[in-house]
Amino acid sequence: MSEETLLEFPTDFPVKIMGERRVSPSGGEEFAQTMIELVQRHAPDFDPDTAEIRVSSKGHYLSVTCVVRATSKAQLDSLYLEITAHPWVKMAL
Repeated sequence: MSEETLLEFPTDFPVKIMGERRVSPSGGEEFAQTMIELVQRHAPDFDPDTAEIRVSSKGHYLSVTCVVRATSKAQLDSLYLEITAHPWVKMAL
């Protein structure tokens, strides 16, 4: 049985991760750094400087958008499984 997808690989694929804002003792965005490290495990060529980080209007939540060079559906599935399993993540698109 083959898995069908509408995507053609390789492709640049945006991954948006939203979750609770966490600031490290040094003042850095801990949630953002953790999510970027997670993305890099699945897309080693991802450049963290290209991540787009936005804070919610009240400052309680953060969104991190990473455009990864996806090489397969399995790669994206694995990435999304790890993202959604993380306790700080509220939603991933």
